[in-house]
Amino acid sequence: MIRSSISLGLCAACSPLLPGAVLTDFYEIESIEAPALLMERYGERGTQADGLDFLPDGRLAACFVGGEVFTRNPKTGSWKLFADGLHTPLGVLALSDREILVSQRPELTLLRDLDGDGVADQYSTFCDSFGMTGNYHEFHFGPVRDSEGNLFVALGTASSGADVRFEKRGRFDQRSYLQRMYSSVPYRGWVCMVTPSGKLVPWASGLRTPNGLGFDLDGNLFVCDNQGDWLGTSKMHHVERGKFYGHVASLLWEKDWKEGRPVDLPLPELEKRRETAAVLFPHGIMANSPSQPLVDSTRGAFGPFAGQLFVGEMNKGRILRTVLEKIGGKVQGACIPFFDGNGLATGNNRLVFSPDGRSLWVAHSNHGWAGNKGIQKITWKEKTPPDLLSIGLKPKGFSLRFTVPMEKSSSLEPLHYKAKLYSYKYHSGYGSPQINKQTLTPRKVSLSEDGKEVLLQFDDMVAKRVYEFDLQNLRTQEGSKLLNALVAYHAHNLAE
Repeated sequence: MIRSSISLGLCAACSPLLPGAVLTDFYEIESIEAPALLMERYGERGTQADGLDFLPDGRLAACFVGGEVFTRNPKTGSWKLFADGLHTPLGVLALSDREILVSQRPELTLLRDLDGDGVADQYSTFCDSFGMTGNYHEFHFGPVRDSEGNLFVALGTASSGADVRFEKRGRFDQRSYLQRMYSSVPYRGWVCMVTPSGKLVPWASGLRTPNGLGFDLDGNLFVCDNQGDWLGTSKMHHVERGKFYGHVASLLWEKDWKEGRPVDLPLPELEKRRETAAVLFPHGIMANSPSQPLVDSTRGAFGPFAGQLFVGEMNKGRILRTVLEKIGGKVQGACIPFFDGNGLATGNNRLVFSPDGRSLWVAHSNHGWAGNKGIQKITWKEKTPPDLLSIGLKPKGFSLRFTVPMEKSSSLEPLHYKAKLYSYKYHSGYGSPQINKQTLTPRKVSLSEDGKEVLLQFDDMVAKRVYEFDLQNLRTQEGSKLLNALVAYHAHNLAE
């Protein structure tokens, strides 16, 4: 049974608030002591962490900005140097207790502990079939692995804020050189697959700074990209082979490209080529520099958000959640803050779940921009947080599902769901203001019998818009506010 309201008047009375719930009532956050060797070598700045994974035996593997890979004993908390001398490692993947893959700047490197003493004896090139110019912005992100053993990495574009070195690797093509962000060697601005034998396969283009890859539970691959030229705001893309995601420079490395400078293509032609994002992160509101997406594969060990993707954010002390669905054949959905402040540092660059699923480990870094240092651990206290669980499109509206029952009077008030609608320009400029702005108020609001689902019905919904909701006026049946009141849904397609 659904209770309904079509009133547009404010509620006459709201439940008295209980003492305000805070995030740390439900999740504990702890800072992890850094390896002493890093403090000796560099001081605190050397504790920037850029990759995390757990080995099968429970040890944590972490790579750091100075080029070190350490392992951490789960019983003693002690660190041991596993490998040294790497160049800007930005991801680790544990293959076994003795083998770790690392994405360092020049290559994907296989580190092997041959004698079982906990130290890598062999450093071998697993794949280096991509170009380099020495530009500081040519980052190498990844790796992640699919169910068939294929690896995926992402290659950042170069920046006009710095030149290239005389020595280059790979064919140099000046048709992209010294645009704001450029791709003058293969395959800058691409996600690439690396087969189990080490062969590089170009996979998808059109990315600027694709800092972080991850799979959902269905095996779909996602990558986050950062706002800048050709990106009006930061995004998360569902990555499919052969697709182009909007940043123009990388088109140069499409097979048999013969069309001159990519930047000279007419904008309507680029619009026809590009695949739009699954999720838009409104700039300055949700995220300025999103990083790694990580699926909650814990089956409830970390709380009520199983199956959703968590996403790090560099500029804010924030980790987000994304809620996805397929509408009209396209994967799209919403972003919602998950952990905001409450002791969480900025520079949330890499994420991994503990083997038991109860803790989310977070690596912090900055690389000269906004960010921080060190590693933190977030552990669920096995109490359900009052929060928006999910949001989904319905014909002419939305379904909002909550983790706990909601109070009736505040939940049935249409003005509490007034939506801000907007989009962003697709152009060569840096970022974009919000455009096509309007507001919509639902004409009808319904609450389910269990108090956990709200249905919103609108008269005139518009496709290809962000729908931003501020739910701060809602109350739970216990009288508390939601821990996170903000949600932004990218409604590229509408439900029929």
